[in-house]
Amino acid sequence: MNTLLPQLAAGLATGGIYASLALALVMVYRSTHHVNFAQGEMAMFCTFIASLLIEAGWPYWAAFAATVAIAFALGVAIEAVLIRRLRHAPVLSIVVVFVALLVILHSIAGWLFGYAIRSFPSPFPQAGAAGGLVSAHQLGAVGMTLAMLLVVYLFFRYSPLGLQMRATAENPVSSRLVGVRVDRMLALGWGLAGAIGAVAGMMIAPVVFLDVHMMSGVLVYAFAAAVLGGIGSAPGAVVGGFIVGVLENLVGTYVVGAELKLTVALVLIIAVLVARPNGLFGKAVVVRV
Repeated sequence: MNTLLPQLAAGLATGGIYASLALALVMVYRSTHHVNFAQGEMAMFCTFIASLLIEAGWPYWAAFAATVAIAFALGVAIEAVLIRRLRHAPVLSIVVVFVALLVILHSIAGWLFGYAIRSFPSPFPQAGAAGGLVSAHQLGAVGMTLAMLLVVYLFFRYSPLGLQMRATAENPVSSRLVGVRVDRMLALGWGLAGAIGAVAGMMIAPVVFLDVHMMSGVLVYAFAAAVLGGIGSAPGAVVGGFIVGVLENLVGTYVVGAELKLTVALVLIIAVLVARPNGLFGKAVVVRV
């Protein structure tokens, strides 16, 4: 019991970080019905930009806001230059492009920023929180994830742009017929995913340190969270992130050991796809042909 509560608390804190990247994956999926395997590398690249701005003397929150804006622009540019041209391409072609984008961003980041491990500052106090069970940064990262979920929910539920994006994701042909600019909505979805991913990267970097490989394992956990919660559900991504974080900590501590923790996410992905492909919050879609 002495170690169970700290492991649960640490798992929830880590799960909040996974949830933020899973939320970015869901944003792309809701816009295009494809999984962006390069989402982690986009977040890593933008986190390096934030590090450069902070090293140049920018206040943390100014660098944070600028990085989110740059990540939004990067997402829009990728959609306009690459994804839009592949809208009617076979699924395998799109998967290959995403994998290629992952490798390209990884290589460019190594070329520009180097492969040395760097520290990255946290905007939250260094003291412990929640009775010392978790750090203040972990608690702040969870709060940031929940705040992003609330903003995403309000945006899709009440804003005209959010409603247009939902309509575009459900039926782009009918949306275009009623005057919705589908291309803009899809680009906006990619931009929002890029911005959310950048926030995830800046929350992850103080924990795992900043280097070009930092998102490799995190992306697997985030993908597991998105699949568990339902790949099209934003609340499901957050709930799935917390569940994956707790399972990773408990199974890694009491069952398989720290070296095999990544297998927990892989086994979870397979189990969900076999037993409940729609996830906890996903909905089955029936298409009449």
